[in-house]
Amino acid sequence: MKVIILAGGGGSRLFPLSRTLFPKQFLKLNGEESLLAQTIARFLPMVKPADMVVVTNQEYIHHVQTELIAAKAQDAHILLEPVARNTAPAVAFAARYCLEKLGSMPDEIIYVTPSDHIIRPIDTFIANVGQAIKLAKQGKIVTLGIQPDHPETGYGYIQAGNPFGGGFAVQSFREKPDKETAEAYLADGNYYWNSGMFAFTIRCFMSELQAYQPAVYEVAERDLLDMTANFAQMPNISIDYAIAEKSKELVMLPITAEWNDIGSWDAIYDVFDKDSDGNALKGDCTTIECSNTLIWGHSRLIAGIGLEDILVVETDDVIVVAKKGESQKVKELVGKLKEKGRIEADEHTTVYRSWGFYKVLGSGPGYKMKKIVVNPGEVLSLQMHYHRSEHWIVIGGTAKIMIGDVEQMLHENESIFVPQTTKYQLGNPGKLPLQIIEVQNGSYLGEDDIVLFNNS
Repeated sequence: MKVIILAGGGGSRLFPLSRTLFPKQFLKLNGEESLLAQTIARFLPMVKPADMVVVTNQEYIHHVQTELIAAKAQDAHILLEPVARNTAPAVAFAARYCLEKLGSMPDEIIYVTPSDHIIRPIDTFIANVGQAIKLAKQGKIVTLGIQPDHPETGYGYIQAGNPFGGGFAVQSFREKPDKETAEAYLADGNYYWNSGMFAFTIRCFMSELQAYQPAVYEVAERDLLDMTANFAQMPNISIDYAIAEKSKELVMLPITAEWNDIGSWDAIYDVFDKDSDGNALKGDCTTIECSNTLIWGHSRLIAGIGLEDILVVETDDVIVVAKKGESQKVKELVGKLKEKGRIEADEHTTVYRSWGFYKVLGSGPGYKMKKIVVNPGEVLSLQMHYHRSEHWIVIGGTAKIMIGDVEQMLHENESIFVPQTTKYQLGNPGKLPLQIIEVQNGSYLGEDDIVLFNNS
């Protein structure tokens, strides 16, 4: 079996914690491990890391690499989508990769999973996967469904048909419903939430693509190099629309493990421990006469008085306040922020790069202050700025700096000035993280004022 972990999505429903450049799968919401690392850990009792393929994009590659190290799964494969084309092309890409690079045979099972769910206990989940594999070996497309316990409007639904192999033949897929329809589904008792997990043989998947999505299949049947070059030709379509809604071989297996896709702040509230008044509190929080409220603090004291059924989420640059039950509209909020060109929709004040990260400490007209951390042995690209100069102060570690044609070493409590329109390069030759306070001055301080002369 090969496990395909889809980790390229840039979800926005957990804004402001989740941003375009740091989406949900990399967040540590319920412990010290990210959701991606937890996903990897769930499958380690079943397959070796070398049998896992993480599908993502170039923007997230360094995040994925970090999480693979954290999960002790460095041997897992990272497959980069050339462009975003939704889950059906992503899975087809991974299937072709398994055939060509991992030596898979057409009858090998592929298990497809999102990377940002909470599922527990692992033993129960492993048993569920085992059942799905048995059905997939019979030539079925197996999807895992979750018995709903409330009328959720944020999930798609699967209508169960006749019993089959411990599960059900699928009668229909239904789109995310309004509240009234969701209540009807719950009352019917024959509808399940769509988990986004699938199991099938490569042969079966490719056959269904050929039958129902020839535009995807035509590219997916080429060799990997050709498929990569022509990836953008495939339609932007989910595996649900492409196959699940049409296939006559679809079987739904109810999952018996506890599942939550934590796709909203209401869902976060549901999975967190609560005090005697039903409050879920994280960070430096103090409450008086509050009940059934989530307060998620990050960088400051948050005090709540008389709050009931309220969601409060704070990061160091954004505070979101919403009524419980309304958190699905956070996605709409992010859309409005993007329309206004607000950088908060895409970036945290801390931005991760392959060489380390930087954190914006403050800014105003004509200046911006950052803390820059460069990992040991890393070197930034040779670069230049047209509109700003920079003043660096080393507060930890040792810097190797090239400004123009002059190379020098800079140590703690030493500083240097980088004039605008001057080529420079920064590296960390030491064994400890290099920490620098950077003060930028200039008429334009956008991150796109950069000319790169080589890649690093």
